[in-house]
Amino acid sequence: MAHLGMERRLSPHTVKSYGRDVDLLLALAQTTPLHELDSHHIRRFAAILRGRGLSARSLARILSAWRAFFQYLARDHGFGANPCFGVRSPRVKRALPQALSPDQAAKLLAFEARDPLALRDKAAFELFYSSGLRLAELAGLAVEDVNFTEGTVRVTGKGAKTRVVPVGRYALEALRAWLAVRDRFAGPRETALFLARTGARLSPRTIEARLKGWAARQAIAANVHPHVLRHSFASHLLQSSGDLRAVQEMLGHASISTTQVYTHLDFQHLAKVYDAAHPRAKKKKREGS
Repeated sequence: MAHLGMERRLSPHTVKSYGRDVDLLLALAQTTPLHELDSHHIRRFAAILRGRGLSARSLARILSAWRAFFQYLARDHGFGANPCFGVRSPRVKRALPQALSPDQAAKLLAFEARDPLALRDKAAFELFYSSGLRLAELAGLAVEDVNFTEGTVRVTGKGAKTRVVPVGRYALEALRAWLAVRDRFAGPRETALFLARTGARLSPRTIEARLKGWAARQAIAANVHPHVLRHSFASHLLQSSGDLRAVQEMLGHASISTTQVYTHLDFQHLAKVYDAAHPRAKKKKREGS
């Protein structure tokens, strides 16, 4: 766990997830030493978990964690062949990410901020949608990460990789309004951009809860969580620009294949336009026709 957190710089949430998966491996192995496990054991463990009702997605994640664990043991503790090599993960059907429509996004962000905490929330949500940040990235921002002159924000993403992304006019205005009242909460040495009522850095869970609360007040029927705003940013930007590489850079994806899922969302949008406008599209028959 120290290796994952300190050397690979994974998030605390991811480290805990790896820990649970390794604990599961140890429980399944029982008295069999780790260095004696082979691919037959791993396949049997996977079959046991599948029989317990684990989804293909969960099982694929667990196998990935075990594979990484044995790679670590081989590198640092002299273990031999990785018993997870050759064990295929179950095929996971890739679901399209949920995204708000542009009108829904505008409605969500149209609330009037009448107190400092509402100003903070509006700044955070505008920044989510403006720049496509992950929840942990937004929660980890410092005041100095925002450059108002250049209209950018410096973000530390997965693997401690840093990127600079543009910030839109509405988000910059909301950030200025929040920073004008932030000192009411901040201690003398607090650098976090978004603060709780207590003056401590705003936690990811609180951000998530506040977003759900505002979505309910704004009568947004969709299940709104921080990743929905990130997906909405990517989908709307791709629909407008068609520049997949630019979207990849702004999202901080290591591989273009991860970003390509948004081309499917874009196709859905185009398909709706086609169905509504093309004379040969499949439309509902008019009454009496």
